[in-house]
Amino acid sequence: MKIAILTSGGDAPGMNVAIRAAVRYGINKGHEFYGVLNGYYGLVNDDLIKLEHKSMSGIISFGGTFLKTARFPEFREEANRQKAIDNLKARGIEGLIVIGGDGSYRGALDLSKMGLKVVTIPGTIDNDIYGTDYTIGFHTALNTIVEAMDKLRDTSVSHQRCSIIEVMGRECGDLALHAALSGGAEFLVTPENPLSKEYIIDKLKEYKKEDRTHAIVVVTENIFNVHELAKEITEKSKFTSNATVLGYIQRGGSPVPSDRIIATRMGSYAIDLFEQNIHSVAIGIENDKLIYLPIHIVLNNKRRVNPLYKLVKEVS
Repeated sequence: MKIAILTSGGDAPGMNVAIRAAVRYGINKGHEFYGVLNGYYGLVNDDLIKLEHKSMSGIISFGGTFLKTARFPEFREEANRQKAIDNLKARGIEGLIVIGGDGSYRGALDLSKMGLKVVTIPGTIDNDIYGTDYTIGFHTALNTIVEAMDKLRDTSVSHQRCSIIEVMGRECGDLALHAALSGGAEFLVTPENPLSKEYIIDKLKEYKKEDRTHAIVVVTENIFNVHELAKEITEKSKFTSNATVLGYIQRGGSPVPSDRIIATRMGSYAIDLFEQNIHSVAIGIENDKLIYLPIHIVLNNKRRVNPLYKLVKEVS
């Protein structure tokens, strides 16, 4: 069987590991592989390269994706999707592995409806995909955030300061939640755990009366203007406050071992599914067991609220 692999949307540490696992495991089973450069854009423009066992050497430690990725909203147009399928058919490619997040899954679902055999793998640092406990890249991004938090706490203590740290996450606060618990933050603000500015400021006033000398606020992106919040805290709470936006640094870096293991398992599992003629599915991991669900089920359901939120008030 000839199988193509693409990475789409935001890059995530561990994507290369999943590609490596699928290719090497699949070649050992007699399959042939092609890498699609620049995601769905490359699929439409027939920008594919042959992937060999040897070409996977060394990439296990590289962050990002060596196949590159690109946003391509024009893939919503049926004419572009048909062109992509025609390109694959011309090469005799029967299956496609898509590694990415929600938007990548939507493109994969559209292709599957047009008859292509597709399996998706969750690659996004946000951990916002239904049907899996963890996505590839989440643990590496979390490690980056906690390292930054530990350093900011050092200076926060030294200067008796309130440090505000903005992390990625959009509509899912898992990165902020795990980081707050791992880094000992005093405040956590996410879509699932909203806190008002007034509440934070009032609590900081209480901290001053209790002679507490520092605090850390972890905020998911797009909830507050964190620089304005820092200014307001400084003016109203008697705590000097600074804001740090970690931004794209969270996407980079060599994948941590847990991401490498998850990616290796998922990449290999994709080949097993193709061999069982199972497709139009999304791979996930639940309770350390690999599973798959129809792609449309994954897209049409929201992740449940993380039970770890119950711990936030108890340990902050």
